[in-house]
Amino acid sequence: MSETRKKAPMDSERHNEKMRKKKASRDKIMATKTDEKGLIIVHTGKGKGKTTAAMGMVCRSIGHGMKTGVIQFIKGAWATGEKKVFDAFPDLVAMHAMGEGFTWDTQDRDRDVAAARGAWEAAKKMILDPDYKMVLCDEINVALRYDYLPLDEVLRVLREKPDGTHVILTGRNAPEGLIEAADLVTEMQLIKHPFRSGIKAQEGVEF
Repeated sequence: MSETRKKAPMDSERHNEKMRKKKASRDKIMATKTDEKGLIIVHTGKGKGKTTAAMGMVCRSIGHGMKTGVIQFIKGAWATGEKKVFDAFPDLVAMHAMGEGFTWDTQDRDRDVAAARGAWEAAKKMILDPDYKMVLCDEINVALRYDYLPLDEVLRVLREKPDGTHVILTGRNAPEGLIEAADLVTEMQLIKHPFRSGIKAQEGVEF
């Protein structure tokens, strides 16, 4: 029976030398990253955290004094904790919950299309306004998936946005055309979720 060979602990001198080399390599890479631009950012996938991560970026932008807009396409029926926080910064963030819940809640396609169109018109106005430095279109991918909005129009507006404006688009099943147009795409992977164990959505976690 063979014994498992244990890795010898690295002594301080070897560790410090390894870190010096790593830092030099990292500094060399970072020296080439000099450009700045407004990014198109997509959060998609089946896992939890798409909106949560986007709201964290909104908090960062507020911390830097950047005017920010948030348009919620689906979750407007929920009283969220982030809305209460953002209300404390009326000069920096405008948040509009314009959805009426998920499409299976309304069971009325025409109503859903009208709500999505209203939310998109508000988002489009913010995206094209150079005063806004970040705009979050929360759950817009759901509206695109169900053809409540034309993808071509959304892509056109993203192409026309001011150079310094960041736009975040969240929701499952982001269309391929949007993924191709984006600068940053993150797919949230579901590994485990308390909902499957009978635990409902809770304050501070889901909303």
